[in-house]
Amino acid sequence: MSRLVTFAELDPRWTPAHVSVAARLELELDDGRRVLLLDDRGWSSSLPAAGWAGVPIAEIEATARMVVGPDAAYDGWTAEQIADGHWATIARLAASRGAAITGDELRGLRHDVVIGPRLRALRAESAAGW
Repeated sequence: MSRLVTFAELDPRWTPAHVSVAARLELELDDGRRVLLLDDRGWSSSLPAAGWAGVPIAEIEATARMVVGPDAAYDGWTAEQIADGHWATIARLAASRGAAITGDELRGLRHDVVIGPRLRALRAESAAGW
C-alpha cells in the first residue's frame, strides 16, 4: 500500500457567513488505484468566507487529518485504545473493498491531504478581498 489521502473540499452548501469543508479518506494502492474508506467526515466554521485567506494551509491539513480519525481519548478509553479500534475498523473497510491491509499497516502509512480547487479558490478570493 502506498499512502492515505484525505481530500478536503469546500462543501457546495457553504455560505459567505458559514463555511463547511467535506473530508474524504482514501487508501492509495501501489498501482495508483484508490479505495474509498470514509466519505462522511468534515467540519464547519463560523469564520466568514472573507477570513479564510488567513487560515494557514497547514491548519486546514491538520484539521482534515483530525476529522478522519482516530479520535482523542474519551469516556475512560485511552488514546491508544481509540486508535487501535479506529485502525481496525478502517482495515475492515479496506478489506471489504478489496484491499487487504492491517490496522497497524494503515497506522504507519504516510497521510497526505489534498486541498480541493473550490476550497483553494475560496482562500484566494478572500485574500483578494472579494
